[in-house]
Amino acid sequence: MTRAQGRVAGYLFVLPALLYMIFFVGYPIIDNIRLSLFDVNVMNISKGHQPFVGFDNYVQLFQEGTLQQVLTNTLIFTLACLVLQFIIGLVFALLFNLQFRSAEKLRGFVMISWLLPATITAMMFKFMFSTGGIVNDLLMQLRLTDSPVEWLVSSGTAMFTLVLANTWIGIPFNMILLTTGLTTIPKDIYESASIDGATMVQRFFKITLPQLKPAIMSLLVLGFIYTFKVFDLVLIITNGGPVNATQMMSTFAYKLSFDQFKYSQGSAVSNVMFVLLLIVGMVYLRLLKKEEQL
Repeated sequence: MTRAQGRVAGYLFVLPALLYMIFFVGYPIIDNIRLSLFDVNVMNISKGHQPFVGFDNYVQLFQEGTLQQVLTNTLIFTLACLVLQFIIGLVFALLFNLQFRSAEKLRGFVMISWLLPATITAMMFKFMFSTGGIVNDLLMQLRLTDSPVEWLVSSGTAMFTLVLANTWIGIPFNMILLTTGLTTIPKDIYESASIDGATMVQRFFKITLPQLKPAIMSLLVLGFIYTFKVFDLVLIITNGGPVNATQMMSTFAYKLSFDQFKYSQGSAVSNVMFVLLLIVGMVYLRLLKKEEQL
């Protein structure tokens, strides 16, 4: 087979995946951008003419102020979940890396929260933190509160509940990736450091964390993307309430499109979210390229 024939064969193998990406990824993105530049609502969606408004949908969303609040909510939620998931996941990874008895069984037990469907987890947390749920019942039995706490009614406690639920889901993902990274660190490095008199804390900061840097970078970027576009968890537990206090970018786009039938504005919110995640992805690829060049 000549080089030209090999190149053609390679293109033919790639063609099915390329067509799939064009029709199921590329076309929806392009059409969503087109939709955001027109005024499409429930009154004219079935008609052949929808007026072109340019960037008016984006301008209107920013002028109303709700988009800024929703973006702030999403960033707070994402960063809080990332920090908690990473810290707890790292602790579990270090613990199970000790290879003590029953470590594999306990690691499998921790994985349950990741294996459960998000809708099941959302319903579970919603019932647990409801007025008559087990959390309030436990707090009252321990005399920590005299009356049930309205977890899902107050803005602060509602966000706390969402962060807690999403952290519980994401801990196993962090634990598995960090455990995989720990297994790649040669044991003789730790032995040499111990012989030289390095303490456990020094070995952690001078060996473990630097060696885990590639895994940590991948983990934080993937975790940011997955958490930033969270949808089902928020929709079921709080539905964006109270008064948009827990409204996220994804649920806000859904609300505009399918509750208020403002399809163009819903598409505009989706595009803003897409651009932000695209920037995060590009920054990650740039950092990854720098790491490979070192």
